[in-house]
Amino acid sequence: MPSTLPTRDIALAMLHEFTQSDSLRKHMLAVEAAMRAYAEKFGEDPERWGLAGLIHDFDYERWPNQEHSPTTGHPAEGVRILRERGWPEDILEAILGHAQYSGVPRTSRMAKTLFAVDELTGLVTATALVRPSKSVHEVDARSVRKKMKDKAFARGVNREDVISGAEELGVELDGHIQFVIDAMRRSAPALGLEGTPPGAPGAPASAGG
Repeated sequence: MPSTLPTRDIALAMLHEFTQSDSLRKHMLAVEAAMRAYAEKFGEDPERWGLAGLIHDFDYERWPNQEHSPTTGHPAEGVRILRERGWPEDILEAILGHAQYSGVPRTSRMAKTLFAVDELTGLVTATALVRPSKSVHEVDARSVRKKMKDKAFARGVNREDVISGAEELGVELDGHIQFVIDAMRRSAPALGLEGTPPGAPGAPASAGG
């Protein structure tokens, strides 16, 4: 495994170069937070795993790939760029593997984790943003599970990927959801999900959910 990693600053510069959408940038930061937390849990390298999460969708805005081509569009285009810039192959394999249609199997724990947290972070974000406070601190596994059952909510989130991702990773779904929520709470300001923490002066009343 290559020991030389790009710096986080390099990854952030690429993210800003290729992605203008604030919500997509925050999605990648959320996945980075979840990947770092799981790396620590599994005794892996948080920097390496964090970079995989931070950069995994950097090409999505330019090459969204609605046709789900395995060889053109996201993530194939992005991986080509990253390979040209000397990124490690294990990170590239994980990025390819997070797209079901790529045909690249998820054999490493890093790849399985990236797939397991990708859609879930989107669901957690959406659940937080409908709270009066727009705070991830008011989200828990129960509220996310409730929103998962509502097919009209966050339609872009693939529920099957959330469920199968946890199974692939070998973790219990509710515990997995709460673990990702906790990871995102630690990065809440960067994700725009700090809101007003519950119990703080001026915190809005909960709407339930």
